Amino acid sequence: MSSTYEAGTRCWVQDDKEGWIGAEVKAKNVDGSKVEIELDLENGETVKIETTTDSIEKGDESNSTLPPLRNPPVLEATEDLTTLSYLNEPAILHAIKARYAQSNIYTYSGIVLIAANPFQRMDNLYTPDIIQAYADRKRGELEPHLFAIAEDAYRCMIRDQKNQTIIVSGESGAGKTVSAKYIMRYFATVEVPDQNSSISYNDSNAHSSHTEKLSKTEEQILATNPIMEAFGNAKTTRNDNSSRFGKYLEIIFNKDVDIIGAKIRTYLLERSRLVFQPAIERNYHIFYQLCAGATEEEREAFNLLPVSEYNYLNQGGDPVIEGVNDADEFNGTKKALTVIGINDVVQRNIFELLSALLLIGNIEIEATRNDASLSSDEPSLAKACKLLKIDPVLFAKWTIKKQITTRSEKIVSSLSKQQANVVRDSVAKYIYASLFDWLVMSINKGLCPAEVEEHMNSFIGVLDIYGFEHFKRNSFEQFCINYANEKLQQEFTSHVFKLEQDEYVQEEIKWDFIDFADNQPCISLIEAKLGILSLLDEEARLPAGSDDSWINKLYQNFDNDANKQFFKKPRFGKTSFIISHYAMDVAYEMDAFVEKNRDTVPEEHLENLMNSENQFLKIVIESALETAQAAAPPPSASKSRTITKKPTLGSIFKGSLIELMSTINSTNVHYIRCIKPNEEKEAWKFDSPMVLGQLRACGVLETIRISCAGFPTRWTYGEFASRYFMLIRSKEWTNDDDIKSICDKILGSSIDDADKYQLGKTKIFFRAGMLAHLEKLRTERLNECAIIIQKNVRKTIQQTKYLKIRQSIVAVQALIRAHLARAKIEDIKRSQAATIIQTNWRGYVARRDYNRIKQNILSLQSVIRGALIRKSIHEKRTNDAVLLIQRNWKGYIARKEYKSHLGKIILGQNCIRRFLAKKELQKLKVEAKSVDRYKEVQYKLENKVVQLTQTLTEKNQQNKKLLADIESYEAKIIQWQAKHKVLEDGHKELEGQLGSISDDHSKQLNSVELELAKVREEHSATLESFSLITEENSKLKADLEAKISELENTQSTIKSQEGSNQTLTVRINQLESQLDKLINNSSSISTSVFNGSPTKTGIRGTLGDSIAANPVTPKSESARGVKHRSFNEPVYLGSVTDTSPLHQQRSIHNDPTSSAAFTSIFGINGEMERLLEDDKFLTKEVIKSLIIDLEIPKFNSSEELHEKEVLFPAHIINLVTSEMWRLGFVKESEKFLGEVMQAIQNKVISYHGNDIINPGSFWISNVHEMLSFVVLAETNMVHNEVLLSEMGAFEFEQYGRLLALVKLDLENLEFNIYHTLMKELKKLLDKVIVPAVITTQSLPGFITSENTRFLTKMFNRESQAYTMDDVLSVFNKVHKAMTAYHLEPDFIRQPILELLKLVGVKAFNDLIMRRNFLSWKRGLQINYNITRIEEWCKVHNIAEGIIRLEHLMESAKLLQLKKATLEDIEIIYDICWILSPIQIQKLLQQYLVADYEDPINAEILEAVAQKVRNDKSNSPILLEATAMDDSGPFELIDTRVLTRLETFIPDEIKVPKIRKFVELSTLANSEGLDEEGMEEQFEQTENMFDTEEQMMANNFENSTYLNGEGEGAEAVEEEIIDGW
Repeated sequence: MSSTYEAGTRCWVQDDKEGWIGAEVKAKNVDGSKVEIELDLENGETVKIETTTDSIEKGDESNSTLPPLRNPPVLEATEDLTTLSYLNEPAILHAIKARYAQSNIYTYSGIVLIAANPFQRMDNLYTPDIIQAYADRKRGELEPHLFAIAEDAYRCMIRDQKNQTIIVSGESGAGKTVSAKYIMRYFATVEVPDQNSSISYNDSNAHSSHTEKLSKTEEQILATNPIMEAFGNAKTTRNDNSSRFGKYLEIIFNKDVDIIGAKIRTYLLERSRLVFQPAIERNYHIFYQLCAGATEEEREAFNLLPVSEYNYLNQGGDPVIEGVNDADEFNGTKKALTVIGINDVVQRNIFELLSALLLIGNIEIEATRNDASLSSDEPSLAKACKLLKIDPVLFAKWTIKKQITTRSEKIVSSLSKQQANVVRDSVAKYIYASLFDWLVMSINKGLCPAEVEEHMNSFIGVLDIYGFEHFKRNSFEQFCINYANEKLQQEFTSHVFKLEQDEYVQEEIKWDFIDFADNQPCISLIEAKLGILSLLDEEARLPAGSDDSWINKLYQNFDNDANKQFFKKPRFGKTSFIISHYAMDVAYEMDAFVEKNRDTVPEEHLENLMNSENQFLKIVIESALETAQAAAPPPSASKSRTITKKPTLGSIFKGSLIELMSTINSTNVHYIRCIKPNEEKEAWKFDSPMVLGQLRACGVLETIRISCAGFPTRWTYGEFASRYFMLIRSKEWTNDDDIKSICDKILGSSIDDADKYQLGKTKIFFRAGMLAHLEKLRTERLNECAIIIQKNVRKTIQQTKYLKIRQSIVAVQALIRAHLARAKIEDIKRSQAATIIQTNWRGYVARRDYNRIKQNILSLQSVIRGALIRKSIHEKRTNDAVLLIQRNWKGYIARKEYKSHLGKIILGQNCIRRFLAKKELQKLKVEAKSVDRYKEVQYKLENKVVQLTQTLTEKNQQNKKLLADIESYEAKIIQWQAKHKVLEDGHKELEGQLGSISDDHSKQLNSVELELAKVREEHSATLESFSLITEENSKLKADLEAKISELENTQSTIKSQEGSNQTLTVRINQLESQLDKLINNSSSISTSVFNGSPTKTGIRGTLGDSIAANPVTPKSESARGVKHRSFNEPVYLGSVTDTSPLHQQRSIHNDPTSSAAFTSIFGINGEMERLLEDDKFLTKEVIKSLIIDLEIPKFNSSEELHEKEVLFPAHIINLVTSEMWRLGFVKESEKFLGEVMQAIQNKVISYHGNDIINPGSFWISNVHEMLSFVVLAETNMVHNEVLLSEMGAFEFEQYGRLLALVKLDLENLEFNIYHTLMKELKKLLDKVIVPAVITTQSLPGFITSENTRFLTKMFNRESQAYTMDDVLSVFNKVHKAMTAYHLEPDFIRQPILELLKLVGVKAFNDLIMRRNFLSWKRGLQINYNITRIEEWCKVHNIAEGIIRLEHLMESAKLLQLKKATLEDIEIIYDICWILSPIQIQKLLQQYLVADYEDPINAEILEAVAQKVRNDKSNSPILLEATAMDDSGPFELIDTRVLTRLETFIPDEIKVPKIRKFVELSTLANSEGLDEEGMEEQFEQTENMFDTEEQMMANNFENSTYLNGEGEGAEAVEEEIIDGW
């Protein structure tokens, strides 16, 4: 369906300056078969075109008189040129220009990506986030980009198991090198997202090594870029970093699709640039880098000079590139060389060669009359030869001489100065080219060793090669470049045709063979057996070969009718020839063709180089010779000899090019065509004629021509029906038909000529122009529908207006009637109100008078009753006082009489007793005077002497035994004193707190020491008395009769001493018993202090009584050994020390002399110790019942869980830990806590998805409770100064380290649980965010769909998998769980804010990258979804959470704001100030204009693009992605304030051992002594000491009053023994 060029038709007119300019048909005049069309151009001019009706009816745009038609505005800036309705040259140019003006540098043209160089850094297009955005995305899902081509190649390699090639071509300055660099960076850094991957990546190992950092191989691949750029790139008039060689980089993958290596192949290095550079151009970058970045030592060693003093560097006159620091670049090059494996020594050798080459360029050759002259002492020559370590004499000789070898002799001839300079430069070029080739070979050895080739499975090749070149003067280099482009164009054209043909066959449509231009004749002209290159090689091998001879051969062979289409002879002159390439005709100047092709160095110079003492130079030259020999054609054999042809540059290039094409043809090819927008390298300037020429040269227009020959426009059935369903009546939208039938109906009613389209299996194929015709029909239909809608809307408006007026009149009438009725009712109400007021007032007055009288009577009654009561009380007090006085007086009289009577009775008893005593005394005196009595007494005395002698002997033995016992007791006393001193030192802080109690205790100890001293003194006196007794007994034997009168006194003295000794023994035993009791009482006091707090509150059960002191004052750590570990270290520690103070204390506790109260407590502690000693069973019960098999308490909104119901695992673990520390099980406690923490972590890790929310929150709360307990213990330890003196510095430090490590382990455990919880929550939320926040539509009336209402109505679509309720459900679950399990609000904010950040970043990044999605309705829906999140945050007091969604909020606002004028855009910038200019531009470019909206003007988009260019911040497009395996910032909140440890254990938990342990702990704490109890015990001890002293004194008194009879002494002794 062709256009008739009616008035208003838009078209294009050719223009000399702009290439093509837009026009609109103003008028159309038909005169028979002649037609005159008047056009208004966009520049204001008017032109007239004459054509015929036949041309218009045929729609033949190839007719030069018929202007090409212009596409609809909606298609003009399309992302893919093949979707244009009119595929003509101006339409393609305008589309690229429009996108370039909007800062869109990439455009698809079928399988080709067109990249326009912006001449400005656009780093935000190549950030890691952008790389990840294109990962695993099909081509066309996102905007055109280099990364889309790279990803497509990667996907094809995996899917088809075939090698891939990406060809990056374009003329110098088009950005080929940068494009290839970014493609390499993509492969090296991209990480394929596993969750969205639709390709088999061989067990998901693809790119697995890139999550943290690049592998060594990938770093080496990226490092090749700065090296190759330094040695192979240079500044030219067209490009500051122009590649002067072709490069094919193969990135090698193994079976797991990991990058394992790479290979580089280079083509046609521009050797002549080393010795010559045109104006404003530079030599290769490496020379300028060396001069700028070399150290002073290197400058001196290499004889480096400033750039301006080198002939090879100063020819261009502009050695500086703006914005480039050559010194920094030099450091980067050295670093890259190190990365690929070239060490510092080899680098120094490289720089030495480069310095020598610069010096060769400075060699001055003098000219004589006929030849040249060069001295071996020439300064530059001497320095260069010194660096190269070659013979300067030979170098000078063969620079000015030439040797020709004949069959019989060698002829040496002189050279002119010009010829000598050529020889000098050829040596320099040869060395540099050899160095370049060696460098490439070294890179390949490092990147692709033998083991890499063994594991090579596939590769992706990146070809960075020069584009088609044509200058005013074209030479050998341009000829080779264009020859390569001819080969590539042939492959490209055949590839495009093949793809086009394959798609037609696949879709099973009818099609005719498409004819396309084949450039094989042109290629044959160049590379055939007798082609241009063959003749050139032949001429180069002749000793006398010249350019003139060669050009004549070309004229003779190709200037004929058979080749006139591709080879032309110029009209004037015989120094050039013309080849008609696929792009254009290029004239080549013959000058230096033969010499450049020959490109050889004289054999004499080569021999001199090979004899160099510079080993590195020899390696480089040998490598070059081996490469040349390998590239040489096979020798031709004859009978007499074998002729070896030296390879020429042309033959080498031809061979490598054939090899390259063979590689490319064996791979799947992807194309990137780089375009240079202007010659001045000015940012964002677009030179249309220049770009048009490049489009022709790169084959884009040929691709379009091939497409236009068939069916260039293709739409899927869904897309077509979605856009053009209104072209048929709604009654034809039947559910019985499939979508293909509906499309057929639409096409049948819209297009008359069936040849204009074809129905394929999945797509509809249209001829050129059909899409514009359908758009025109669609616009007309929509206009008709709009008129109908307007008619009905106007009718509705008038009808609504009438109904409102009628309703208003009725409402006024009702108001008036209501007013009258209300006035009447008001009068009635007033009358009734007056009556009621009177009634109430009268009642009020009567009640007031009555209450006043009643109150007066009650007051009088109360006064009278009070007086009577006071009187009766006074009388009662008087009677009570009288009775008290009487009772006391009568008691006094009775006591007085009793005392008087008692005194009299005692007096009478004394008199009677005295009388009886006197009577008995007289009787004894009489008996004493009797002789018989005397004899009896004498006999008894003799027997008594014998008895006393025996007794004396026994007493001596007993005294010895007593002395031994005393010594042992003294040793025991010393031992107990030492032990008591240990206890006393261990309780200094306790003594300070106990105050007066400690003083009394010290006094008691002092009194014990005084008593001991008295015992020692009495024992000494006893020994002295014993010696006196011995002397008296000897005297008694000598003079027995003389001493009879003294016998009674002696006997009395002996008995006294015996009693004294016996008393001493008893006293010692009593002191021993008292000392044991004192020690036991001190231990009991210490244990009581450990079980209770020394505070004066006296409140049992609080943390101060039974918890806080426990971890702060544990038993000596040396008792059980302490070994510190981290959380992940093994928990098995060393053995227990048996000689620890703890074991000695336990032996004391078992002493049966301990008090009853202590015995009770020790029994409980002993039972607890028995349970703790079986630590394996106890730990197993805790881990199994309280952790592994524990059923997490469930919560509901109606009833909150009590804190003890949530934290009971932590409380029980804390209680067990506390008792372990109190009872000295330090090692076991460390092992116990380690196993518990590991079990908790393993338990939490076992949960996934939704299941982890409740357990994760529950265990975070419990672990935080445990952490609070340990922190409290650590705090108490710091503030407990007595503990340091009790434990000792070493044990105190070890205990502190234990607490610190346990605290660190608990902090790590809390973070690990939080990290696991957040990781699972992010995974859970990640798949919900985009469908819920971005695609879900909850507002009725503003619903839009990608498939429109038509497809939704016609075909059942699955409802969206996730909605906003799912997102809020996740937040609700997290918040409710953490709140129910008593986590602090500050803690709850952390995960909520991190999840909100994930929502904001994920949703924004997805939104900004979406195509054909963004509309104002979408903005409204997204804004509504965000509002729901905002309301949730406010309800839960997390209002700051909405800040995490600010980018998404402002994006939704932008979509809803007006965008019609530049003022509207300024308003958008003011409102959406959070968004960067590049983000605003991206959203505006992706905005999908509705049918009823005006499209965003190109002028507006260009203005937005200009703002982006002016923005120097270079902000990224995407927000930094939130890592899924990172929990985000985590901050430990303050520990909880612990007041008591609950011992609550739910009944359903079966933990018998734990329950028993908890009960014992409760009993031990309840029976502990408080401060008052300790004071009472000390008082009891003091009273006991006083009582024993009094008893001892009485015993001594009784022994003093004993008479001399033995029976009395024995009775006293027995009494004392019984008492002891």
